[in-house]
Amino acid sequence: MKAIFLYAALLATTAHAQVIPPALHGANELAALPGGGWLALDKHALRLVDGSGNERASVAVRGRQFDVRDGLALVVDANAERAVPVRIDAKGLHALPPLPETGFGIEAACLYRDAQHLDHAFLIAKDGQAQQWLLGEPARLVRHMALPPHVKHCRVDDTEATLYVAESGLGLWAYDAAPESAGARVPVALAAPFGKLAKGAGAIAVLPGGVAALDGRGTLHAWRRAGDTWREQAALPLNAHALASGARLLARTDAGWTDAGLAWKASASKPAALPVVLPRAQTAPVARAGDAADDPALWIHPADPDGARILGTNKKQGLLVYDLAGRQTQLLEAGRLNNVDVRQDLAFGAGVRVDLAMATQRDENAIVLFAIDGNGTVEEAARLPTTLSDIYGACLYRTRQGGLDAIVNDKDGRFQQYRITRTDGRFGATLARSWRLASQPEGCVADERTGLLFMGEEKRGLWVADADAAKPMTPRLVLPVGGLLHADVEGMGVYHGKTGSWIVVSSQGNDSYVVLDGTAPFTVRGAFRIGIDAARGIDGTSETDGLDVTSARLGGPYGKGLLVVQDGHKRLPDGPQNFKLVAWEDVAKALRLGD
Repeated sequence: MKAIFLYAALLATTAHAQVIPPALHGANELAALPGGGWLALDKHALRLVDGSGNERASVAVRGRQFDVRDGLALVVDANAERAVPVRIDAKGLHALPPLPETGFGIEAACLYRDAQHLDHAFLIAKDGQAQQWLLGEPARLVRHMALPPHVKHCRVDDTEATLYVAESGLGLWAYDAAPESAGARVPVALAAPFGKLAKGAGAIAVLPGGVAALDGRGTLHAWRRAGDTWREQAALPLNAHALASGARLLARTDAGWTDAGLAWKASASKPAALPVVLPRAQTAPVARAGDAADDPALWIHPADPDGARILGTNKKQGLLVYDLAGRQTQLLEAGRLNNVDVRQDLAFGAGVRVDLAMATQRDENAIVLFAIDGNGTVEEAARLPTTLSDIYGACLYRTRQGGLDAIVNDKDGRFQQYRITRTDGRFGATLARSWRLASQPEGCVADERTGLLFMGEEKRGLWVADADAAKPMTPRLVLPVGGLLHADVEGMGVYHGKTGSWIVVSSQGNDSYVVLDGTAPFTVRGAFRIGIDAARGIDGTSETDGLDVTSARLGGPYGKGLLVVQDGHKRLPDGPQNFKLVAWEDVAKALRLGD
């Protein structure tokens, strides 16, 4: 009795468990629907069948595969080699416009419903080419992927955002299904000589807290997930055991559909997902591919709420300037700039008031100053050397006298604080103090309201100290890595509200942002993610290197301020990195912050 594939959905074992009508035993694929009905695929059609086996609706298609979520199916039209979404409702089945042509034959297809309840489709070719699509009208290409060759089965665990693919002859792999993921894979089980799975993996079914698959000999295997590892719980020939309590799993054999005989209980429930806010706009992509965009900073127009500028570094080219609509207004080819920060209305002697940006130049281990005029036009003003050997992160501190300190760090943990001077129209820098953290830092931000300097040590957490160079440097670790904060700890900014200040920190390791009070005891207010705005066609964010935030009343949706973040993976579609704009009002609502 050769097993062909697993039934993709799972049924609770109760006295009233659904029984497959005899008429459906010959169906190539089946899915149980809420209310007792079935969705069945054969060589001629996708059929909606009630619990008694009576056909209620059908879509004529020579379908090869299908997958189902509540109210939605995805079927591969084997003649056209296109994936067709099908809406399922009380009136029947409604075929939606097929997804655009992929340019390859579709060997495997599966659905994914993300934390925002948006529906995605994964389409996989015989040679490993793959695409992820965001379903809708129109459907949008999210990203291209490189998956193993000879994949004929895939399924997604929506709760864990995990894409499982079965590689014929080799084994079962797990990928991150989230659109912003980098594409890393983890083996669940492999065939010899890499593992003990016989002849690779075939059909897959997602279980609560785990996954099941058939190997090349028709043996059913089930693994329970434990973080990023999977522990095998069962390996049994089909029908070897009677069904016990837990999930019900069906398999199709030469004799038709049969109980797989797997006893399975759901794992403990996961913690609640982080709230998601949507970007309101995005900048044009940077002009270099790969890891290029890094850190943004905001300049506020003194009179025009719509006239603000976003300065962003391109580590392979220089400094970019954008307006609030995300349009690029300038490119200054200043070389390999990393971090950037801005301070306005600085005093350098009697009657001299200027707005300055500062960036770290990694080829020269130098500080680069940029002057910003009243219209937001930026020009290079000076290059000032440091004694660091691998300059990295940076931030600015406006002193109580109206002057400027530049704080820069090195990958080896060293920090230097320079007093920026201006003599006869020329800028200079004098070293005011030095200190170090134990390991690599990058992001930092100074809060002029409180006189505090916040520093990120990438693997350890968030430190705070006095920003005044005349005071002793005694860093205190106020938010260690763990819980909401995941390494690497990178970009950070300070939001000045009416009743208090909040620090926003990029938790790069889990693509999120942590918000905490800007004063002791530095209470954590929560964390959030930036998701997909499907209507605007803007992707979410991931692996954020740098960010900036302001409470200034800007134009459009930014009346209560603006958060700008670097996006590590540009999707919808793939492309060079860019920066995303988020209304602070949306963040405050998601975390229930005050004004």
